[in-house]
Amino acid sequence: MTPAPLPAEAPLEMPRQRFSRAVPKSVPKSEEPSDMLARRLLLMLATLLLGLAALAGLKPVLARDGLDAMDHLLMILFFPLFAWIAFGFVGSTIGFILLMSGRSPGYITAPDSTAPVRGRTAVLMPVHNEDVSAVFARVEAMLRSIADAGGAQTTDFFLLSDSNPTSGEAEERCWTALAPDAPIPLFYRRREKNIAAKPGNIADWVTRFGGGYDYMVVLDADSLMSGRTIATLAAAMEARPAVALIQTVPTVIAAATLFQHWMQFANRLYGPIATAGMLWWFGSEGTFWGHNAIVRVSAFAESCGLPELLGPAPFGGHVMSHDMVEAALLRRRGWAVHMVMIGGSYEEYPPTMIDHAIRDRRWAQGNIQHIRLLGSAGFHWISRVQLFVGASAYITSPLWLLLIVTTLLAHVSTDAPASVAGSSLHIFILTLLLLFGPKAMALAWALNDPARRRGFGGGRRLTRSVAAEILLSILFAPAAMLTQTIDLTDIVRGKRSRWVTQARESDGIALHDALRRYRWHVAAGAGLILLTPLAPIAAAWLSPVTLGLLASPWLAMWTARASLGDRARARGYFTVPPAPTERWLREAAQG
Repeated sequence: MTPAPLPAEAPLEMPRQRFSRAVPKSVPKSEEPSDMLARRLLLMLATLLLGLAALAGLKPVLARDGLDAMDHLLMILFFPLFAWIAFGFVGSTIGFILLMSGRSPGYITAPDSTAPVRGRTAVLMPVHNEDVSAVFARVEAMLRSIADAGGAQTTDFFLLSDSNPTSGEAEERCWTALAPDAPIPLFYRRREKNIAAKPGNIADWVTRFGGGYDYMVVLDADSLMSGRTIATLAAAMEARPAVALIQTVPTVIAAATLFQHWMQFANRLYGPIATAGMLWWFGSEGTFWGHNAIVRVSAFAESCGLPELLGPAPFGGHVMSHDMVEAALLRRRGWAVHMVMIGGSYEEYPPTMIDHAIRDRRWAQGNIQHIRLLGSAGFHWISRVQLFVGASAYITSPLWLLLIVTTLLAHVSTDAPASVAGSSLHIFILTLLLLFGPKAMALAWALNDPARRRGFGGGRRLTRSVAAEILLSILFAPAAMLTQTIDLTDIVRGKRSRWVTQARESDGIALHDALRRYRWHVAAGAGLILLTPLAPIAAAWLSPVTLGLLASPWLAMWTARASLGDRARARGYFTVPPAPTERWLREAAQG
């Protein structure tokens, strides 16, 4: 007998919030380390000092023949960009020290064992025209894992569809086949109108069913979480009534293409260093990534009703990068938001450079939209910093491009050109240290532990993989810079990004598709070559940028191939520690 597709409704009010009006605190401020302010000031002061030190070294180089307007523009562009690199380096250094010393980087840690959880948990997986068989393979594996962890009595699973009718019919057939024998309740709901995309989907569930649950675990269509991890997070929430959200740091799995193997390796090796640094200064003002997190339903309903912003895109309309804003709204009410480094939380990565860029385009518009919200009433200052940092991640790309153009113009217009990066040796060395230092620290962290070193294939294979990753990153960075610059230009012009189905697999990219996508990149690279006779010194320093731009179509094609991903792994490149051999994870991967 097929069960009911949905449980009895338990409505919960979710009032629309006003960013212009402060709200009273719902809970007392949660406890956190007394030195949290000192940690944050140390991070910002170290970033500022590194930026000023580099600027102090640059100014005498530019002043050799007197400072003109072009020189001042170079310094204005150079300082924030260098400080941006320094910010990442300082955070990674702190994370490296914490991991090497064995200290926990986060304020809260999830318990290793859990007492029975009294509250009810809903696991929510929003889907939008996904590969139905792959989605239900993940769902089935998670249902069994949750039951095996003892969560059958307290956990329900909801598949929340925003798919079109054709995909919806396939989803309903799979649900009808799976739900009767599911070890925990599996519910399915498809909205006729896709209003406000994923945040609207979640809000619809909260207002209809949220009153029946204490916690909700929010997933993406490519997410996987073990039943033990879900139970552990629920127990952590139950033990801390002032905490509204705990964000896990998902591990990238299921790599097939060379691009996915490359990104999976970077996630597994470099990710822990950067994450540990973030947790050290985030405290109870953590962030939300929109998936692989547990949320207190009542706090979310009270705090996170998102209004539609007035005005045209990109700054008006529905809030796109809703997750960081929801974290800020929770903190505005006094709720604590934390991040934890815990196993059993997984996600997949886009299979190609083009699919990565499509997803990044949507994130860019959402993060740029956050600029409008920086002055929102009642936001914690760290929430404002996080929103600003998120927007800055995209603003830096056009700034880098402007710095390159300005440098070229300065070389062409002077008889004694000075390279921004290289005329002063200590600036050049410091730049290399800040760019590649986090990678070197991650390598040292992995080599330091025999078990971790073996997981990455041994010291020799690990070192070779890091060298290959650095080479690919050098080629990829100019393509990403120009892509983000083009995207940001379109956003400012009012061209909206659409929520589209994200590709999960790739059979490669045809040459004409890659050339069409990266035609402006090749043109920009060709332009740099033509300028070489006019500015040979600058052209030499910019040769990695030129090469990356010219190679971008072929890099996209090459890295999109699953056969090259398999070949790289067979030769010992991009080996990562194996995921836990739990039955549920193997079944999900096979599905």
